[in-house]
Amino acid sequence: MTTASLHQTQLQHEENAIETADFYNEATEDYKFWSRDFNMHFGYYSPLRTNPFRRDTMLNEMNRQIFKRLPNATNLCDLGCGMGATIRYGLYNNPNLRITGITFSDFQATEGNKLLKSYNGHIAIGDYNRTGFLSNSFDGALAIESFCHSGHSADSFTEAYRILKPGAKLVVGDAFLKKDYNELCIGGSYCYKGLCNGWSLEKLGNIPALKIMLAEIGFNNITVEDVSFRVAPSVLHVPFAITGFIIKKLLKNQQLKPQSMQNLKGSLFALLSGVQMNNFGYYIITCSK
Repeated sequence: MTTASLHQTQLQHEENAIETADFYNEATEDYKFWSRDFNMHFGYYSPLRTNPFRRDTMLNEMNRQIFKRLPNATNLCDLGCGMGATIRYGLYNNPNLRITGITFSDFQATEGNKLLKSYNGHIAIGDYNRTGFLSNSFDGALAIESFCHSGHSADSFTEAYRILKPGAKLVVGDAFLKKDYNELCIGGSYCYKGLCNGWSLEKLGNIPALKIMLAEIGFNNITVEDVSFRVAPSVLHVPFAITGFIIKKLLKNQQLKPQSMQNLKGSLFALLSGVQMNNFGYYIITCSK
């Protein structure tokens, strides 16, 4: 990549970080309607463990699945932690953990740290592409539906690699394309653009290219699990959550903020994208330094 291309990519990341921070500073409170715990991600359906009609059981099961893949870690970093719901879940179930989160949003950091007062965790304001954390300082890292805001870029995964200790694992749960963007059909392309615009996503990475990129960065023991069907039951909650949210606002005679409308549009396109199994998938990726 040329110096000019690197500079352009850096500018794009910075602009997107500002846009993402603005989005979450205004729209984070809306997620209370999605999750009592402020889980800002989709869920994971496990028979006998979760109830497909109770969304929070699936959202917290996603948290459990991520931590299950980090069995020996004690000092973790949550890269793009939102309000810290995943951090609180991990610390509640394992008080011996220490978890540091990082978010673009000062609102999320301020309010999230209030919720973490009785836990061994902290949320910092910053860019997960340039955390400022010491190299080789964490024995585990996770990123649930956060790296998409930077386009699943090499910068995000390279920074995660830098802050991990040798042998430590990174676990990512997120939606990805199954092919290159240029190979999407008209419908797929339309949904993809609506999803990215609605949720302030730089882009989605595609799985074949991601595997190559992870290996080039230096990660090994790369495992890619397609969990789309496990995630689907929580995605089906989207139209009901959107309808309920709008009705609640109307009954209170409250106007929808522009960021709320943007969030709702992104949620709708997430549902439309989710049914296109040939173009989109939800994956849990585990790799070691």
